[in-house]
Amino acid sequence: MLENLELIKQRDPGETEFHQAVQEVLESVQPVLDRNPEYRKNAILARITEPERVILFRVPWMDDQGQAHVNRGFRIEMNSAIGPYKGGLRFHPSVNISILKFLAFEQVFKNALTTLAMGGGKGGSDFDPKGKTDSEVMRFCQSFMLELFRHIGPNRDIPAGDIGVGAREIGYLFGMYKKITNEFTGVLTGKGLGWGGSLIRPEATGYGNVYFASEMLATRRDSLQDKICLVSGSGNVAQYTTEKLIKLGGKVVTISDSSGYIYDEKGIDQAKLDYVKELKNIRRGRIKEYCDEYSEAVYTERDSTMTYNPLWNHKADCAFPSATQNEVGEKDAQNLINNGVILVSEGANMPSTPDAINIFLESKILYAPGKASNAGGVAVSGLEMSQNSMRFNWPKAEVDGRLKIMMKSIHQSCLDAAMEYDEPGNYFIGANIAGFVKVVNAMLDQGLV
Repeated sequence: MLENLELIKQRDPGETEFHQAVQEVLESVQPVLDRNPEYRKNAILARITEPERVILFRVPWMDDQGQAHVNRGFRIEMNSAIGPYKGGLRFHPSVNISILKFLAFEQVFKNALTTLAMGGGKGGSDFDPKGKTDSEVMRFCQSFMLELFRHIGPNRDIPAGDIGVGAREIGYLFGMYKKITNEFTGVLTGKGLGWGGSLIRPEATGYGNVYFASEMLATRRDSLQDKICLVSGSGNVAQYTTEKLIKLGGKVVTISDSSGYIYDEKGIDQAKLDYVKELKNIRRGRIKEYCDEYSEAVYTERDSTMTYNPLWNHKADCAFPSATQNEVGEKDAQNLINNGVILVSEGANMPSTPDAINIFLESKILYAPGKASNAGGVAVSGLEMSQNSMRFNWPKAEVDGRLKIMMKSIHQSCLDAAMEYDEPGNYFIGANIAGFVKVVNAMLDQGLV
């Protein structure tokens, strides 16, 4: 196992996020390899950690002043053993091969946990939509799709949104794909409701995360009622995590963006959340403006020199990291434990560092890795694909009901796998093993390809 990791580090130096994601999985699945020697004989670790295809391309576009710009576009098609590639597109200055490979690798196992027939992929660009006009974003998306369209399709690779890619961007991307191919197909998910989208899709990642947390608490005969909750981020995942927590009786006291965070001791109710949605989704403002509207809240500016994030240093019962990768470090994890947190359920992808995860596991709190707890988004993307194939839309209650069932199933799969390998209650190991075994068995069935 360690030999495989060292080979990956030698072959792909500098890809720290990808190395981290691989190490977490490889360490978890060691007992599976010991029990199944045919996996080693068939070089499964070498195969599953190598993308089937990496696509890199130039994206030229012009701003409103007539100035030309060039960004990079990417698509990582990681694994198609159980279905066509499925995974989001991320537009953010931090995007690079390492981040997208880690996201695509995680996506493989996340998609396997949903029980739907979806492989794993991820893509995006180092383009920053922040501060750009609608027309600039449109021109970029159209240029991006002029290359990406060659590599995607409803039975090949179905991208979705991610950080920096919301309903606006999906619309522009789909419009250009339709024009180029002269086809109206379900090639993207997260579409508008009037042209192929699914009800509950915007809410799915956040709602699913809370459903998973509820299932974890139920194993201890507890619930989210009256629980004080810390939520990071203020995008799609954080908004709908907060919304579902409110509906289930939780009290959310934090929300953040890249500039800082607000702490509202009275709690963010539905009216306050509606203000956040209007602020972030329509006006595209900064979270510090929340304090202008609600003076009882306290805003703390982000300080990059600090070794911890003060957002995670408040008295609370539950934490929902929903911003970005590695946002919860070792000191943050210790602060959460010291402040009484009994549950951490990840809304973002790999938001906790390895040291933080070790603290959660050693403390025996309820800890859900993102590949399990945030799988609701891609699960409903799969349901959107099904509806597109049927040219039919299910009502909101049906989609939400299916989401609940899938999150309950994912929760049980994690518990079952953890129990089978003598780690009862360890969702981290359970999620990695359950997803890994499903994908690997499909790879073996299909031969050395």
